[in-house]
Amino acid sequence: MQKRLLADNRKLVEKFGAKEISTLKEVPDFYAFKRGLVYSHRDFDKFYAALKKGEKCAIVSGVNASGTLHIGHKVVFDTNLFFQKKYGVPVFIPISDDESYVAGKVKTQEEALENSMRLAKELLAYGFDPKKTYLIIDQVYTNIYNFAIKLSRRVTLSEIIASYGYKKEDNPGLYFYPAVQSAHVLLPQEIGDFKHVLVPIGPDEDSHLRIARDIASRAKYNKPAVLHLAFLPGIDGEKMSKSRNNNILFDDNEKTLRKKANKALSGGRETAELQRKHGGDPEKDMACFYLSKMFLSEKEGEKLIEDYKQGKILSGDVKKIFGDELVKFATNFQKSVKKISDKKVKNCLMKNN
Repeated sequence: MQKRLLADNRKLVEKFGAKEISTLKEVPDFYAFKRGLVYSHRDFDKFYAALKKGEKCAIVSGVNASGTLHIGHKVVFDTNLFFQKKYGVPVFIPISDDESYVAGKVKTQEEALENSMRLAKELLAYGFDPKKTYLIIDQVYTNIYNFAIKLSRRVTLSEIIASYGYKKEDNPGLYFYPAVQSAHVLLPQEIGDFKHVLVPIGPDEDSHLRIARDIASRAKYNKPAVLHLAFLPGIDGEKMSKSRNNNILFDDNEKTLRKKANKALSGGRETAELQRKHGGDPEKDMACFYLSKMFLSEKEGEKLIEDYKQGKILSGDVKKIFGDELVKFATNFQKSVKKISDKKVKNCLMKNN
């Protein structure tokens, strides 16, 4: 199942020059790297070497202002937190209020700003250090547009059209936004002299970083390093999407979480008797996937997979464990959100002064 859905990841290696993470001699001792959740990279080895030498490093990791936080964000957030907690790395988080508006994902700029402020509170609730985290909402930090104007002379319209496939019918905000995204990515170098920047992304976001890296070299900035996360399927084993309702939201209530856990694609047999006799297929089972990749320890995950293969544990049992883990995670997160004050959020927002 997972192999079938990794086409976008493979394309980055086969057609766009990324390198598989398995080719690196050394990777951090963290679950995202150890459990196959990071597929490929661009210059991560250079970033990691600089990080271990104690050189100035930063992470840029954005979220979209059109929705809410969900399980698809978990690996990248956890990875960012790992580097922040272990190495003290500052994390810059653009919340794309303007892109959400120009792309028609929200109806008004006011809605985008409201969503952004809510996401800002949730990001701090997730565990990011307020003293080392910089939240970028472009309606607030409008200086970003001056930087984007400067960078816009380093990219052509032909390059943007080739990368994004925009047409004449699309609004000009979309054409300009790659310059804004590049400004987000290069901002730590521009204002803080962070020569080494890492950007963890999903495989479908690589076009943004290809543009940003080209602009960086032309404008005499260091190219940002990139980590490509492996494709994460929804609970039905297909691509996550609102229309399929196959995602798990951090603000889902307990009833919804348990319902979604029970709906997760099963790798079990037709009957419990057959599964006890012949075992289940953990490669197909989404509860097994999420538990072993994200929620359980490595040892616990390995035991779960083996027990499932041997029929010692049934699909219903795994879904129950999955539901319990989701409820525990979401409950703790939602409690943390309530503790984050508006003042704490405002203190982390980048402002023009």
